[in-house]
Amino acid sequence: MPQIVSVAEVHPPYVIKQQEIMNFARNLFNNSFKDIERLLKVFQSGQIEKRHFVKGLEWFEKEHSFAEKNDTFIEHAVEFGAKAIKKCLQSETFLKKQLAYDEIDAIITITSTGVATPSIEARIMNRLPFTPFTKRIPIWGLGCGGGASGLSRAYEYCLAFPNAKVLILAIEFCSLTFQKNDRSKSNLIGTSLFADGVACALMVGDGVDRQAFQKKSCVPSVLSTQSTTLKNSLDVMGWQVKNEGFFVVFSKDIPTIIERELKPAVYHFLKLSGYHMSEMQHFIAHPGGRKVLEAYEQSLSLSPVQTEISANVLKEYGNMSSVTILYVLKRFMEIGKEDEVGLATALGPGFSSEMLLLRWVK
Repeated sequence: MPQIVSVAEVHPPYVIKQQEIMNFARNLFNNSFKDIERLLKVFQSGQIEKRHFVKGLEWFEKEHSFAEKNDTFIEHAVEFGAKAIKKCLQSETFLKKQLAYDEIDAIITITSTGVATPSIEARIMNRLPFTPFTKRIPIWGLGCGGGASGLSRAYEYCLAFPNAKVLILAIEFCSLTFQKNDRSKSNLIGTSLFADGVACALMVGDGVDRQAFQKKSCVPSVLSTQSTTLKNSLDVMGWQVKNEGFFVVFSKDIPTIIERELKPAVYHFLKLSGYHMSEMQHFIAHPGGRKVLEAYEQSLSLSPVQTEISANVLKEYGNMSSVTILYVLKRFMEIGKEDEVGLATALGPGFSSEMLLLRWVK
């Protein structure tokens, strides 16, 4: 089965503490909500300490057109995306030697926070020496579920082409979708939660001699995947596109839906794969927020210890949409041992879930 050999992350330059963002939101929303102080408690209860943005807070105090925000997205996506790819292929943590760009067969690019045609990986290919025959697979619109979906699609690619080396590049600048004049509670919640980040993972097929470059004694192999979309749930999460850009759709019912729908989906997936949830030594979850992690724990009878790595990523970086699960995966790859089994899962618009069953192999 295909293996994930390397993961790298890039942190945008502006590090902003949660208290600073809460003060910013207070000034912005003060006249819009009579109970503003009660609503602002979400900034403190969300268990996020800091986040990374591509722009400083003063940038968000001014009006910016959709075109300006999107141009900013493209500029930084190319810059930080190229850095993430370079770090992934030259990782001293996961690789014994650097891999050449012309060894890469395909690039799967994941994002939901900006639009670009030509797509981001095409622009990066004009900066880095990839072969012109590299397959380009841009995927847009999967939101928080995109990172896990990118891994699943890379798995399928490597099954079809066992000698392939595939990059999964996730780029999300959620801050650039901020709407200064949106006085909805969804925007307030989004302001307390979302952040910017970039990550890149390398997956290889069974025909690749990974021992020539793999540094870790064992890496996660993808055994199987599952995609699930809940009918009549289009209004749970996503974007409403207006003249000013993306307006966040964020239902307060998300934790309740997770508690109700996740367990049947997980148990169905694991049963088909010949496993049970009790056998999972690693739970590699996209941390959508504190309440989402609590819903995971409630639905699947998990202890806080099992969601600790996801919670720590949320605390240090916030919700970076599709990127976040790759940050979580990187930390599990640093500690995983041979024959350990894990479940990776992320939820996104649709309302949907993506799951991968992993086993660490030499």
